[in-house]
Amino acid sequence: MYIASEGIQISTPQCEPGIGKIIRTPDSPDLIDGVQVRAYDLWPDDRSYFLEVARLRQGLAADFPPETTQVSAALNYPGIIKAFHFHKHQTDLWVPAQGMFQVVLVDLRPGSRTFGLKNTLYTGALKPWQIFVPPGVGHGYKIIGENPAMLIYVTDRLYNPQDEGRIPYNEPSIAYDWELQHQ
Repeated sequence: MYIASEGIQISTPQCEPGIGKIIRTPDSPDLIDGVQVRAYDLWPDDRSYFLEVARLRQGLAADFPPETTQVSAALNYPGIIKAFHFHKHQTDLWVPAQGMFQVVLVDLRPGSRTFGLKNTLYTGALKPWQIFVPPGVGHGYKIIGENPAMLIYVTDRLYNPQDEGRIPYNEPSIAYDWELQHQ
């Protein structure tokens, strides 16, 4: 698959089978070029907790224009897989706010120094990370554990179906292994 649109090129790489590089720290040298990871602020007390999703003009959302920034949420049931999709222009800021996610990223940009690299991040309740996903990086996830999970995401553009591309979760050229890894 190959898509060219206003300077961005997308190509499905021929990846090695498996889950790629596991990202264990936000400053991992194995992150796909342009992807950023930061812990999000979480304040628990004896009643519940407060989660700060993002501050516009600060942090990972610093360059998101207020007039086109959109905040959305997706409730997901245990075991589901939502993958893969990519954007030609839109940047996503993911905040796995409840439950646990196996987040998968794959670099689809042929001109990128990390083209074809796959990242796996285990994030959510046990590892509260924000994930900055630039255009051209395929992304998806699987809900792990026994409880539903909530993904809150902030985008720098309003939803536009023409900006989004989809690749099946089991695309042979990406060769991502969605099975349980530590059996």
